[in-house]
Amino acid sequence: MRKIMKKIVLIASLCSAAWLCGNSRAGQPWVVYKGGTGPGEGKRIVLLAGDEEYRSEEALPMLAKILAVRHGFQCTVLFSIDPETGCIDPNNQTNVPGMKLLRTADLIVMGWRFRELPDKDMKEFVDYLLAGKPIVALRTSTHAFAYRRNPNSPYARFDFRSKSWPGGFGRQVLGETWVSHHGAHGRESTRGVINPKMRDCPILKCVKDIWGPSDVYTVTRLPEDAKVLVYGQVLAGMNPDSPPVQGPKNDPMMPVAWIREYKNEAGKTNRVFTTTMGAAVDFLNEGLRRLTVNACYWGLGMEDRIPECSDVRFVGEYEPSYFGFNKYKRGVRPSDLALK
Repeated sequence: MRKIMKKIVLIASLCSAAWLCGNSRAGQPWVVYKGGTGPGEGKRIVLLAGDEEYRSEEALPMLAKILAVRHGFQCTVLFSIDPETGCIDPNNQTNVPGMKLLRTADLIVMGWRFRELPDKDMKEFVDYLLAGKPIVALRTSTHAFAYRRNPNSPYARFDFRSKSWPGGFGRQVLGETWVSHHGAHGRESTRGVINPKMRDCPILKCVKDIWGPSDVYTVTRLPEDAKVLVYGQVLAGMNPDSPPVQGPKNDPMMPVAWIREYKNEAGKTNRVFTTTMGAAVDFLNEGLRRLTVNACYWGLGMEDRIPECSDVRFVGEYEPSYFGFNKYKRGVRPSDLALK
């Protein structure tokens, strides 16, 4: 009887969320944060939220608000959307309305995992890439694409397991694809250790004390042109003061943030910043927020305009959900996330 009651409550809550969205679908399926005065004035950033586990649908609007309000960039966040309800649904891997907005974007910040867009929408992403525009990639973006439904798509080579384009978008463009968890997922957190050889890199300006509860990913190899900014020390616990794990997990440490300049097949060069950190709860850490904001400046060729200590204070409240599958907030529309 208890199991039956739980199922009834779950079904009722899902129906309620669907009713809320279905009765409030007038708003556009993305959210825009208008830029103000600041170094980023006149520049457009599109942030791509869409992963089932690490709550990019919460983290990217937070970053967009900081970039818009504190730094002047105009920011638009696109989401995975349930086409039936108009609600944000990170489990929907095929529907991200607004991809045409990449045509006028100066930078994308992506937090995608296993997306498989219709070819007309994927073309917008590929056209952006071939134009030589910059990318800031978070966490699961190393495995942003998985072509299970349409393996004959002209874009199937972007799949993280691609053989024709080994490792797909992740390895070819960012520098690494999905390999495995290096730290114990949910039990061993990550301390960011700045590479002393790169301490003078403008992205690292005023960056310190990086920590996040998400674990270190395995990186088997990076391209020769990649420059590691931050290594990931595996901690034996889920607190910032947990001690480092002893043994081979930290000898050597895996890269968790790097940059490269990728020469694409159109002959253009994309500035690329990648970090395998980036769960929504990771961004409670000021150091990681500053690293990411500074990377946006660098991607845009604006490293000389990075503030002495970038303002990364939250705009409004930020109480992110913990990572995990099917833990996203039901019944949320992009319009609910607009600045009031």
